[in-house]
Amino acid sequence: MGEAMYAEDKILIGCNENTDVFLLPKLANRHGLIAGATGTGKTVTLKVLAESFSDLGVPVFLADMKGDISGLAKVGSGNDFITKNRERYGLDAKGFKFKEYPVEFWDLFGQKGLPVRVTLSEMGPVLLSKILNLSEAQSGVLNIVFRVADENSLPIIDLKDLKSMINYVVENKAQIEGQYGAIAEKSANTILRSLITLEDQGGNDFFGEPALELDDFIQVDDNGNGVINILDAQKLTMSPEIYSTFLLWMLSNLFEKLPEVGDMDKPKFVFFFDEAHLLFDDMSPEFGKKIEQIVRLIRSKGVGVYFISQSPADIPDDVLAQLGNRVQHALHAYTPKDQKAVKVAAETFRANPNFDTAEVISNLGIGQALVSVLDEKGVPTVVEQVDIVPPQSHIGAIEDDLRNQLIDISTLKSKYGEAVDAQSAYEMLLAKIDENPNIESEVAPEVIEEVKAQTQPAPEQPQQEAPQQPGAADLLGGILGTVLEGQTKKGKRAKKTTTQKVVEKAATQAATTVTREVSKGIIRGIFGQMK
Repeated sequence: MGEAMYAEDKILIGCNENTDVFLLPKLANRHGLIAGATGTGKTVTLKVLAESFSDLGVPVFLADMKGDISGLAKVGSGNDFITKNRERYGLDAKGFKFKEYPVEFWDLFGQKGLPVRVTLSEMGPVLLSKILNLSEAQSGVLNIVFRVADENSLPIIDLKDLKSMINYVVENKAQIEGQYGAIAEKSANTILRSLITLEDQGGNDFFGEPALELDDFIQVDDNGNGVINILDAQKLTMSPEIYSTFLLWMLSNLFEKLPEVGDMDKPKFVFFFDEAHLLFDDMSPEFGKKIEQIVRLIRSKGVGVYFISQSPADIPDDVLAQLGNRVQHALHAYTPKDQKAVKVAAETFRANPNFDTAEVISNLGIGQALVSVLDEKGVPTVVEQVDIVPPQSHIGAIEDDLRNQLIDISTLKSKYGEAVDAQSAYEMLLAKIDENPNIESEVAPEVIEEVKAQTQPAPEQPQQEAPQQPGAADLLGGILGTVLEGQTKKGKRAKKTTTQKVVEKAATQAATTVTREVSKGIIRGIFGQMK
């Protein structure tokens, strides 16, 4: 394991002429806030903290909103600003040296990192309603769909499963409404239209299997350094609801799955939530209470959560009160709204009699910040104005070739690199075709179209006899026969036709089925089921 800069049991955040400001690892799970206007140095502070946690053997998760966080994977180099601060504060004598850090790249779209996937069963109806911006009535219908799927052992893994289940519930609402209440077809249709939008935003890539196992984020390398998990969020920022809800799902599942550990010398895992305002904008009071509960209790699981936003005013008071370690970069005070934000930020600190906190916030330079951390007794220290120490890794983005090389050598690539599309609600409902003599009335339209397309005569070949094609009824019968015989092949979504997937996904490996049955309706975390 590496050693945090300057002291084995402390993390240096910043320096001034009179003092060094350290974060105590044993109190790092009391959470924190990094705030400041765009371009004031929040990213550098984030990198410095991530590096220090990694040096202490603490795994980290963070999102890369602009691409420049990827520099953690490359050895740093000097510039005039870094050289000046190294000399001014004697950093070299205290252990500063340029180096690279162990990094795992992730990407919900699978383009700039290992694919990140979540099953809809794990996400649950409440968080999915947040992604889709559903009304209360629409959320109620969605909850019924999930309940019916759970009770009938119809796993909802991806979007086609959910669409099939919605149609199933609507078609059988006469039997279902007696147990669950009215099911409005208008609400169901609205959900289906919202799912089309979600598909356009990359939902088909995000929802599926193999689903992410959060234990794979909590790893150390061969040298004992905590692995820094970087989620590429440049494209994801165009879908803020998916971004914020995914991070919220991560938090709720960490809270749900990790054991209680009590007080520790250092956190087990540190989670940085960038662009935190995306989570709290237009948030319902019910959601606010659940988030406050997670933040308050997850520290007993050894997890530290650090929110990053422009102003403390972006964070609800009940959550802000849980953030004991604060780093405040400059805020501008050009308008009355800006002035109010500066005042709010100043009031969150324990005042320093040597300066006016609000005035200093408005006049901080790039790379400077006001910092207050928890002392040995868990009491916030008097706020100090400091220069944030420079990162030891590369400042800026890394080359695409280096990123691709790191992704290729990842030990997790074989686990997450390729999507699998196993038997779930879509296929199980399709298997009911044989129960209805009017086959085409219940077969998914895309299957019918593909079947019809495959019954067309093959193009004539010179001096060759075109092979005889089966009729539609024969082909559908073959599909049903294969499904019922339970062949054990797996399909890959990107390379299989719809008909092939129906055939090959009829039955899957027993381990996949068992895992799904255990997780379905159980591991959705604190947000998984509407009350």
